[in-house]
Parts: sequence; structure tokens; C-alpha cells
Amino acid sequence: MRMGVIISTYNSPQWLQKVLWGYECQTDGDFDTIIADDGSGSETRRLVDDFRQRGRLNLHHVWHTDDGFRKTEILNRAIEQNDCDYLMLTDGDCVPRRDVVALHKSMARPGHYLSAGYFKLTRPVSHAIGQADIESGRAFTHRFLRDAGQPLRWKNARIAAPAAIGRLMNRMTPTVASWNGAQSSTWKSDLIAANGFDTRMQYGGEDRELGERLVNAGMKGVQIRYTAICLHLDHDRGYVTKEMWANNDRIRQQTKVSGRTRTPWGIVDDSAAAAA
Repeated sequence: MRMGVIISTYNSPQWLQKVLWGYECQTDGDFDTIIADDGSGSETRRLVDDFRQRGRLNLHHVWHTDDGFRKTEILNRAIEQNDCDYLMLTDGDCVPRRDVVALHKSMARPGHYLSAGYFKLTRPVSHAIGQADIESGRAFTHRFLRDAGQPLRWKNARIAAPAAIGRLMNRMTPTVASWNGAQSSTWKSDLIAANGFDTRMQYGGEDRELGERLVNAGMKGVQIRYTAICLHLDHDRGYVTKEMWANNDRIRQQTKVSGRTRTPWGIVDDSAAAAA
């Protein structure tokens, strides 16, 4: 099984650098890394070129021009433009623990997708984490995070839970295993059958809507939020509007009511036929 990790990004090279450090030190290094770039400038391109020259990642850069929030479009291109069998989709602000790729590979099953979560960091801690912290694994420990100033609560116990406890928590959690843009995975063929993301959608639930179509097609979500650990680096979201949320909520409701499994507004643009 050939696996690819698709990482979405937009003009956040400092955060993307930390994320790529995380993928360079995975225990299972046999995967493709695909940057889905929603129109970033030259600084991001230089960063990707630098990592490519380091030679630790099989790195591909899928880019389009900056024309507003078009994350769903660039993700669809990244899904289509690779020859992997199994795809994990994540964001350029989510730093993976060293076992994330191995865990997704080991749990891949036909008819299922994997749903992970993230450990949300404060802005100062996001800046404080460096390359050595990520590569050594200490960035994923309670002690490091506490000393860096991260508030630690009982619900954050997953960050250092033993594997057996994490698996138990995965089974016991009442949280629905939705498709989570921070870290989810499934077979490329199933994403192609769903026609990828709905390109009418911008920020706010566009990932969940894809998962809802996968469920409509008979797939089952599997919860791995307590074992597949990533650190979410904090950032502003000045691009988010109430109109985006309202539009996305309307599309999600249509998906729920219709039970559709494929969007006409996806990898293949069938929107004209759908409107006829």
C-alpha cells in the first residue's frame, strides 16, 4: 500500500516548517508528502525547495494562484495528482508525533476512514516549539508543554497517554468519528468516488461535509483521536466570515437530506449537468 500525506497551507511558512520537521522524523518514512498550497508566495516555495533538497521526504508541491480561499480546490488537485493508494489529509498547522503515519497505515481498512483530532496550543507555545523539540519527541510531553506555559487540563491527558489507554479512550469516547481536516485518512479510490471536496465550500465544515458523503456511501468512521497525536499551532483566521459558515451549513444540510455520496462540484466539475 502506497501512502501519501496531503498537507494544506497558505502563506504560513513558519508553521509549515514545523509540520515538515514532524514528518521528516516519522518512524515509518515510506510515504509521499504532498503540499496542497492555496496560493502562497515565494517564501513558502523556497521552504518547500529547501526540504526537498534535504532529501528526507518524497516531496511534491501542488500550487495554484492566490484568488481567495480556495482550499477545497487545491485539495482536490492534490488528491487527484498522485499515484498513492491511501491518503491522509492534514493541515499545515498540525505537527505530527513521530508515530502518526505508522498508526494510520496499520489501521487502514477497506470501507473505513480514520478520524483523529489535535491538541490545541496557545500562540506563545506554538512559537516556542523548535526543531529539536519536535524531533526528540519532547514537544509531545506534559512536562515540556507545562514548562512552555501551556495550560494543561484533564481532557488533554491524551497527549501522553500510554498506547493501551489511548486505544481504550478511542473506543469509549462519545465523540463522533467525523472527517476531521486536522488529520483524517482513507483510500484514494473512495475520495475519487466522492469526487473530493465540494468546491462551493470555503472555511467551516468543508471537511465534515466530505465525511458525511463518505458515510452516505456506506463507509464507517473509526476514532483514533487519542492515539494519533498532533499539535495544533495557533494562528489568526481573518479570512473567516459569517457568510462562509452560512453557505457551508446550507450545503451540509442538503447533503444530509439528499443522502448524496458524490458532489457535482468536485474534482470533476459536473455542476452544469447538475443544474440542468
